[in-house]
Amino acid sequence: MNKHIQEWMDIVEKGTYATCKEQKALVKRVRWCFEHEAIYVDEEQLEKYLGLAKYFPFDEVFPWQKFVIALHDCTYWKDTGMPRWPDLFCMIGRGAGKDGTIALESTCLMSPYNGIQEYDVDICANNEDQAMRPVQDVINAFEEPAVIKKLKKFFYWTKEVVKCIKTKSVMRGRTNSPKGKDGLRSGIVVFNEIHQYEDYKNIDVFTTGLGKKKHPRRSYYTTNGNVREGPLDDLLETSEGILFGDDPDNGLLPFICRLDSKDEVDDEANWPKANPSLPYLPHLLEEIRKEYREWKKNPRRLPAFMTKRMNIPENAEETPVTDWENIKATNIALPDLERWSCTCGIDFSKITDWASVNLHFRDGDLRYDISHSWLCLKSRDIPRMKCPWREWAKEGRLTLVDDVEIHPSLLTEYIQQAKRKYTIKMLAIDDFRFALLSKYLQDIGFDTKVNKNLKMVRPSDIMKVATVIDSCFANQWFRWGDAPELRWATNNTKMIRSGRKPGKEDDADMGNYVYGKIEGKSRKTDPFMALVASMVVEDVLPQHKPKPTPKIQVYSY
Repeated sequence: MNKHIQEWMDIVEKGTYATCKEQKALVKRVRWCFEHEAIYVDEEQLEKYLGLAKYFPFDEVFPWQKFVIALHDCTYWKDTGMPRWPDLFCMIGRGAGKDGTIALESTCLMSPYNGIQEYDVDICANNEDQAMRPVQDVINAFEEPAVIKKLKKFFYWTKEVVKCIKTKSVMRGRTNSPKGKDGLRSGIVVFNEIHQYEDYKNIDVFTTGLGKKKHPRRSYYTTNGNVREGPLDDLLETSEGILFGDDPDNGLLPFICRLDSKDEVDDEANWPKANPSLPYLPHLLEEIRKEYREWKKNPRRLPAFMTKRMNIPENAEETPVTDWENIKATNIALPDLERWSCTCGIDFSKITDWASVNLHFRDGDLRYDISHSWLCLKSRDIPRMKCPWREWAKEGRLTLVDDVEIHPSLLTEYIQQAKRKYTIKMLAIDDFRFALLSKYLQDIGFDTKVNKNLKMVRPSDIMKVATVIDSCFANQWFRWGDAPELRWATNNTKMIRSGRKPGKEDDADMGNYVYGKIEGKSRKTDPFMALVASMVVEDVLPQHKPKPTPKIQVYSY
């Protein structure tokens, strides 16, 4: 084992200072790779890379930085000579030295020590400041009077670019405008603060230029953030699968630093879990202590403390809908509900993914629900889904749709059949989903104008019914029978505080809640959200067990 890799592994394994569970799992995996795979560290290259640090205003290169550079930039397969970990996901707390690490790594890969001509470094970010900060760090380091004369023999720079004269490699900062990016010939693309990305549109533009140069690499450097279900959450999910699920890493090195839980923040000995540079930076430690004291007095005034310093986003804290014991308690056989009155709820995120219908009945405080779902076999999320969906399909709980989408008529045909057995008083659907199904619902007698038996659900409606749902769980008034997919979906759902203007960090907490996904890809919530929709309109149902409509016999003479 290379001594620089071993140094960080010893810190983690011996508990020199606190490290998170992701680091413990990563070290264990890296050790396994060196024991079982035909890989090696180019030690001469690594020493030369680390030697470039003397041109930067670093007191030292921290152990975690050596570990990352050694694995990401200097570890190769013996048979092909290709990088073992060409992709790096590095999530570290604010102040750890992210931009400085990017600056050093970029200089290493531009230099002749990399041995690849025109190995361009493109630093990509949402705004110019973030894209240019590592470039400016390199320029500022090179312009120090003690080294400028020497470095001008090897590098040329302006206010915007740095170029290695010998390799003709260029370092640039780039913002997210996709214009003019088709001609990129990047050696490495570095995404700075990827937590701000909402989708992959710009990421795809920047990475399509990779592969034109030998040893293409990608680096994702970031703190945590508040954008959920985007590229950051995907990287976190992939990393957790690698570290804890024995998933193949596909060349990704997941270097994640964060508290193991929010409660750990009250002991400063845990802070290095989020910031592995902290044991070497006493001035930073004092600043974080000051922020911590301010945060404890008024957490809403300083939300970035947990999100950026500790990599635990407060506004995304997972508050489950209810305890698992209350969810399990719903597994009580349903009575004969034929000819009862009920409401109907529909929910789907994408018609190319998963859709659900819920029939909701009431007898006093007790609520009875019949749930059914459809899964599109073309869904891209199927490989991520950790649930026995094939078994549910065999049991008739889930209908598999081998088509490009779940056609709306499949849902309305199911509802039409239910109408023959139950009296559906009102149907509810999210107002954003209504446009797709409106024609088909009208065909089976549900509309907002003529029959007035259709409700378009808005977030304010969900806020009102959330307290009722919470009470039903707390008192165990739900009866769902054998409905594993509904219980699974409920366990996948979290409660999210809603302020006056949802999404603003400085909003007042109004004490209202809506629902969200605990994880956006592999864990579905549609069956539960269909139940929520059906409960939004449960006021149309009688308070107590309805008298079944009498069977009428017809005689012909």
